[in-house]
Amino acid sequence: MGAQTVVADVADELARRVVAGDYEAGDLMPSVRQVAEEFEMNRATAQLVLGRLESYGFAQAYRGKGFVIRDVRADGGAEVYRRVFQLSLGTPEVAAEMFRDIVAEERGIVLDALVAYTDGAERLHPGELTAAVDELETLARTPEPDHRAMLALELDLVRRLLTVLDHGLRRAVLNSIGETVLDVPAAVAAYYAAGPDLHVLVWRALLAVWESDGGPSAAQLALFEDLFEMYHAKVVARFAELVGASGEPEARRSVRTA
Repeated sequence: MGAQTVVADVADELARRVVAGDYEAGDLMPSVRQVAEEFEMNRATAQLVLGRLESYGFAQAYRGKGFVIRDVRADGGAEVYRRVFQLSLGTPEVAAEMFRDIVAEERGIVLDALVAYTDGAERLHPGELTAAVDELETLARTPEPDHRAMLALELDLVRRLLTVLDHGLRRAVLNSIGETVLDVPAAVAAYYAAGPDLHVLVWRALLAVWESDGGPSAAQLALFEDLFEMYHAKVVARFAELVGASGEPEARRSVRTA
């Protein structure tokens, strides 16, 4: 095993301890000497491990003090959150809580995009959207649908809508959410808790609305929003089941949002 692999593996192990709450925000990470002794490595390699943790955003080095653990949920950006989510899978309750937050953010962006696109004057070429939904249906009808490919395609569809709407920041946030979810198989699977065919039906219905002369009524929009929320609740519940979370997700103190 190469030195870089050892550094990465040990850094991930220490990061998992932060995510699990074994190390609390504001405390010192184990020292270079302690890391070297626990993982049977020389001090130079241990220093690289702690440096890697700092580059991850999990710790901050202070001269004469050591590496102080950061509040990764409160202070971290999108990349830190992505890594925290990946590492949280060994702590199911934390993973379930984080996924619930991810889904809530994604739901808001997607719902707003669909409604704004429905009400807006700017439109993508109908053939462009139809071709994408046709591709989605082809994937859904295979004996073993590739959920990851389907989710990537659906995210791209929403991304196109956000581009037309000129919602650049929301598109960037959606891109980060997509990268976070697509890296975790259980998260991808959870998005298809209701089956892939339902996703095709929803997109077909949206295409019909966008191609019609009149838009949906207020009652139809309200019903769609209710169904959208129910679907996402099922997604969250399915993920909790897949990762083995029991009861309501409960974050550890060190990773709790401020």
